[in-house]
Amino acid sequence: MRIGSSLSLTLIGLRACLISIQAFVSPGLPYFDIIGLPDTSLAEARERVKAAICACGMAWPQTRLIVNLSPASLPKHGSAHDVAIAVAILQASGAIPRISSDTLMLGELNLDGSILPVHGVLPALLYAREHGIHEAWVPRANSDEAHLVEGIRIRSLDCLSQVITLLGGHSSHRRVIQHTPRSATMVHHTEHQSRPAADSLPIPSLDQSAHLDFADVIGQDEAKRALEICAAGEHHILMSGPPGAGKTMLAQRLPTILPPLSEEEALEVASIRSLCGTLPRDGISHVPPFEAPHHTASPSALSGGGALVAHPGAVTRAHHGVLFLDEAPEFSSAALQCLREPLETGCISLARSRATTLYPAQFLLVMAANPCPCGKGWGTAQGCTCTVQQRRRYWSRLSGPLLDRIDIQIEIPPAPHYLTSAACHHSPTQTSTQMRKRVCQARACARQRFDGCGWSTNGRADARWLKSRTSAAALQLLDTAVRSETLTVRGADRALRLAWTIADLDGKVSPNTENVAEAIEMRNRRS
Repeated sequence: MRIGSSLSLTLIGLRACLISIQAFVSPGLPYFDIIGLPDTSLAEARERVKAAICACGMAWPQTRLIVNLSPASLPKHGSAHDVAIAVAILQASGAIPRISSDTLMLGELNLDGSILPVHGVLPALLYAREHGIHEAWVPRANSDEAHLVEGIRIRSLDCLSQVITLLGGHSSHRRVIQHTPRSATMVHHTEHQSRPAADSLPIPSLDQSAHLDFADVIGQDEAKRALEICAAGEHHILMSGPPGAGKTMLAQRLPTILPPLSEEEALEVASIRSLCGTLPRDGISHVPPFEAPHHTASPSALSGGGALVAHPGAVTRAHHGVLFLDEAPEFSSAALQCLREPLETGCISLARSRATTLYPAQFLLVMAANPCPCGKGWGTAQGCTCTVQQRRRYWSRLSGPLLDRIDIQIEIPPAPHYLTSAACHHSPTQTSTQMRKRVCQARACARQRFDGCGWSTNGRADARWLKSRTSAAALQLLDTAVRSETLTVRGADRALRLAWTIADLDGKVSPNTENVAEAIEMRNRRS
């Protein structure tokens, strides 16, 4: 009886767990099984691993073979364990010597022995570094992503025969895999590498959105002011107005006035992209992400879904950025109600049969809507064919509890005819750079005020803390709005946060009655 072992890692959401893999070879009829709660794709590793080992010219043990994934009570999924399983089997069969217990192995095996890339390498290695792992072996295609994590030595792998050779075994079949990146370099280029390889990942800068600028939007100064407040305090916003008024243009330009992501935030966004498999395309960026799902998106597409372990949805991909719902009333009621939890807590918990996954979901929600289903119910509503019932049904998708969590609700009027003349394009207007400068200044004021409190923006601040520092006259105005049922108690708290952001943009130490009145007005203007 012989036992071989290796180390891999599984992800449940962004939460990782080290997996100890043991292969046990004992006398008996040929038999191969993987135990330890594998999912279907992991159970199929039996065929992938066997074919890959045989393709490398190694003898497959014609005995009883059991592979255990520990801890056995934790669900495992995906194909990232293939290489580690193959190494444990080769150790148990005596083909290679034992390896260091602090070496992590990740990668999917193809039937010809080539090693394919996997998702989630960045969050996996960040977790591994925190738990004392000093070396990681990853697929060549994941090499640049892996080198973003400092403090871990990285080996880049092309095929299983290369792994066998590096571990001191003798593979009789060595080939260069043509379809993997940089395949011309084999063993002599896989020694311990330093971090500079990360530079080959695309790293967009704030200049990538230079073609989007608020100066392109004709007029709509009131809407620009509202979006500036939205960006300065992290407040959610609903814009309603007729088609062609510029709602989508305004929403698409919101990321251009948001402050750039910090190093920690950029790494967190990159980890989510790695888990989704989009990091090679999007790269490490300090630009806040922008997600705009179609109005036919299902609840699972927004919140996250999956049969056994839930995968990230749009609310998680928009973490630290903007989630834009165009034609918001056209989304299903079930999909819209999924937003209530992340709007309050900044995260979303997804329970499935095998695991409960917690994903971060701290985003700015921007919704756009027409005044009615036909879109012509604006002003005198000439040409509108919608009945009262159709209008009511259209807006009822946006439930009261959901709207109560939207700090700013404004109307976007159509641009007047004179603003569309050629002369107006040469008139002075605010640019995204100017607006971003004011937003950054307002956020700096908020950070200084909230130093040590656990939050950094007014939209996330505790209402009790703000009340204790707000004048009696300003609070009285909010109390009057609650008594007249203009605002709910939650709405008054959000209006107070909004008033503090307006005060920060206006350079005031605390909000006055005018700031509170503007905040209340912004919460209640909806067609």
